[in-house]
Amino acid sequence: MTFNRIAVLGLGKVGHLAAELLVESGFDVTGIDARAVTAPFKTKAVDLSDAAALKDALSGQEAVLSCLPYHLNIGVSTVAHGLGLHYFDLTEDVPTTKHIRELAKTSKGIMAPQCGLAPGFVGIVAADLAGQFDSVRSIKLRVGALPQHPTGLLGYAFNWSPEGVVNEYLNDCEVIEEGVLKNVSAMEWTETIFIDGMQLEAFTTSGGLGTMCETYLGKIENLDYKTMRYPGHVKLMNFFFHELLMRENRAEAGRILTNAKPPVDEDVVYVHVAAEGRANGQLRRKEFVRSYYPLEIGGKSRTAIAWTTSASVVGVIEMVRDGALPAQGFLKQEDIPLKPYLATRTGNYYNLGHRARHA
Repeated sequence: MTFNRIAVLGLGKVGHLAAELLVESGFDVTGIDARAVTAPFKTKAVDLSDAAALKDALSGQEAVLSCLPYHLNIGVSTVAHGLGLHYFDLTEDVPTTKHIRELAKTSKGIMAPQCGLAPGFVGIVAADLAGQFDSVRSIKLRVGALPQHPTGLLGYAFNWSPEGVVNEYLNDCEVIEEGVLKNVSAMEWTETIFIDGMQLEAFTTSGGLGTMCETYLGKIENLDYKTMRYPGHVKLMNFFFHELLMRENRAEAGRILTNAKPPVDEDVVYVHVAAEGRANGQLRRKEFVRSYYPLEIGGKSRTAIAWTTSASVVGVIEMVRDGALPAQGFLKQEDIPLKPYLATRTGNYYNLGHRARHA
């Protein structure tokens, strides 16, 4: 079921760029935000927390992409389901995804949450690596969105939603350890990783695996997701959230952190995905390691986190439109084939972006 008319909800950096990429890919795009926005595509100002207003704004659309804070997506997905629309979002929130999963049982269109960078793109990569083995013993996914030129002890800048970051630093994390599905605390299991000679630390955070634990349970011994930061970050964040009790006021924690570490233009997204298993009787390890830098798109420089997140979901939307993915039910990221994904107009940015620093 091909489609063309799509509404993009939330026109921050990621949403605005996603809308532009959709226009480039031939979609008829309407951008919807709580405030009036000037853009090279149609826009509407709508109270997105008002279900009736949202339903009215989405009438006549065939699909919706939510780039809103995760807590609004239960309402948006419910309205989209009721209107029979295709639904896509970027959420890393596990309860939100469970709600969308239920909706997908009776949906007329595809219900595709978790289409960002992580969960999202890295799950597509991980499944591709795992598929190259006869049997898999472990999959490790590591992602870090960081300033290229860190300052201060935290070595961080809030280029991503503060609500999302606080959520993934505090919520429990699903893992598979020695074949058993478990929930472990966030900001634990610290390890050291080097990418392009840069030393990073990685630690558990929630949501990055999406539905992978369910997919690989019983087929794999170990599966986990960690966030990468510059060394020393996790110790300070544990102090901030747990010793200073900021975990008890997540909204205030997000406000303090963004005020202290505002976004930067020169960022980098590190991706390190590895799978180990047996192929032809031999134990092997396969890795996908990239450093993605800002890219010029549509005549403007876009931050690495903005274009990796936007391109990730738009590539998926292109594949659904073109019939390369199902048009109904629930879509797991790990069911998306990597090569056709990278061959889409927008997915191809992943082939270009890791060379941007040296271009």
